[in-house]
Amino acid sequence: MSAVVDLTEGLSEERALLSDRIRDALTDEIARGDLPAGMQLDEQDLADRFGASRTPVREALRQLAVSGLVEMRPRRGVVVTRLTPERIMDMFEATAEIEAMCVRLATHRMTPLERSRLMRLHGDSLEMVQRGDVDAYDAFNREFHETLYRATHNSFMAEQAMAVRKRLNAFRRTQLRHGDRMAHSRQEHDSVMAAIAEGDGETAARRMRAHMLNAATALERYIADHTVSE
Repeated sequence: MSAVVDLTEGLSEERALLSDRIRDALTDEIARGDLPAGMQLDEQDLADRFGASRTPVREALRQLAVSGLVEMRPRRGVVVTRLTPERIMDMFEATAEIEAMCVRLATHRMTPLERSRLMRLHGDSLEMVQRGDVDAYDAFNREFHETLYRATHNSFMAEQAMAVRKRLNAFRRTQLRHGDRMAHSRQEHDSVMAAIAEGDGETAARRMRAHMLNAATALERYIADHTVSE
């Protein structure tokens, strides 16, 4: 019986990893404009393209819908959303304020164990930057910020921050591909961590806000570069 359970869990994990890879590939293509706004995405076509069943493709599309990159429309299926650069920048501006509030509270409320976890996560990210591993850094980045949300010890604020983050996850990943953005991102995390270590919540908040706005600028430049090249 346990062997059957282990096999089922293994298949579920493999399917989840495949759906994540499909989601990430489509995210980059939407950001570059390879999949333009209004384009219909067919589950079977995508399954054939990625050599997968329709189940992980369906999950990938569901995650893209949560991020607002696609819409699931009656009778039309899944369609790439028409998002303007101005709308994306507005979203980053809003999340910058939320992140700033979270780190301000977290600076004063986090436990020694939470601070130690943040330091370990930050330390481990250096190798990811050195080898240019966007996928690994993106996963770390989510965990780093979500650890800060939980460290506020304000469940409502953490829930709201998570909800907004889900809408921006795709864009936050794509901006890491612009130039030396990963290295700059880590340096910005370093400055936030320094303020946290000093117990200076206001400085940590100001640096976090700048960190998020820098991410928005990197995304804007990435999209512009690829638009021009095409």
